[in-house]
Amino acid sequence: MRDTGVTGVAVRLETPRGTVTARSGVGDLLTRRPVPNDGYLRLGSTTKTFVATVMLQLVGERRISLDQTVEQLLPGVVSGARNDGRTITLRDLLQHTSGLSDYIHDVFPDLSPQTYFANRWRAYKPEELVDLAMRHEPAFPAGTRWAYSNTNYVLAGMIIEKITGRTWEQQVHDRILRPLGLQHTGTPGTWPFLPYPHTANYQQFTVDGPMVDTTIPYRPFDSGADGSMTGTARDLNRFFSALASGRLLKPAEFAAMRNTVPVPQDSGHPEGTRDGLGLFFTPLPCGGGYLGHGGSGFGYVIRTATTMDGQRTVTVSAHSRSADPQIAARQEDALRNLIDHTLCPTT
Repeated sequence: MRDTGVTGVAVRLETPRGTVTARSGVGDLLTRRPVPNDGYLRLGSTTKTFVATVMLQLVGERRISLDQTVEQLLPGVVSGARNDGRTITLRDLLQHTSGLSDYIHDVFPDLSPQTYFANRWRAYKPEELVDLAMRHEPAFPAGTRWAYSNTNYVLAGMIIEKITGRTWEQQVHDRILRPLGLQHTGTPGTWPFLPYPHTANYQQFTVDGPMVDTTIPYRPFDSGADGSMTGTARDLNRFFSALASGRLLKPAEFAAMRNTVPVPQDSGHPEGTRDGLGLFFTPLPCGGGYLGHGGSGFGYVIRTATTMDGQRTVTVSAHSRSADPQIAARQEDALRNLIDHTLCPTT
């Protein structure tokens, strides 16, 4: 991965035989310090798996149903421009089959350093982000197709607070982080600074342009239930292993989480990928497949994957992103190949 141009990369693999870690590249381009061991990471959209787990725990407690509509849970919130909360279920939100517009197109209309620096300190409330999405017509009727939209999980976070009277962050802490002892995973919201140690993130905004330090995140997006969490590879592996081995959800709810729909081939996912409720299934070249989720933002890509029984779990973090589509594709191929090799014992 380093040889494809990634400035810094780290991998942590947990297996029944022990733990393997690897680092390459540099922790930042200025000092050339090494990538830290088990440094703090931005989890990005991997946050969604935590949120979906909380939601399914509430389903198991019969405090909510996957077939309830958004209108029943958040009256009047999803409306306008042909958006209709009466037709969208909680399952549609968690599985990205709602058809709702992704608000990120409104808060970052163009990929430029000028937009990043001009707006990176601005923060929106969840209701404001949903309002932005409601200006656009849905891409398709709910339940008929699949399209990834961060708006779905902003709404999921609002629903958790409506049902429980406590924020989604509080619920994640009480239901997941504390029971599993994930002391290095947090929900900082719009707080922009990562704890130390961490690797700097770099985004190339234009082909042949400079690598811009984007360790400070772009706060207009991924500042809520769709992608705001931070943590370490050690904690992420522990969470996904616990989830896959049935420690966090009852059998019925875990089965619902793994009830998948196909993901279109032009969505950027490997061929054969299917999406459940906050959890993707991806085929392995050695047979079978793995469960996992990824996250990305300006300057970083993170991916956690675990075998179906949770026995082998890997987290990969890459700390720069290229503006050249061909280089970006090679980096993504290297990342997928790495995951395939770590989870296929025979390769």
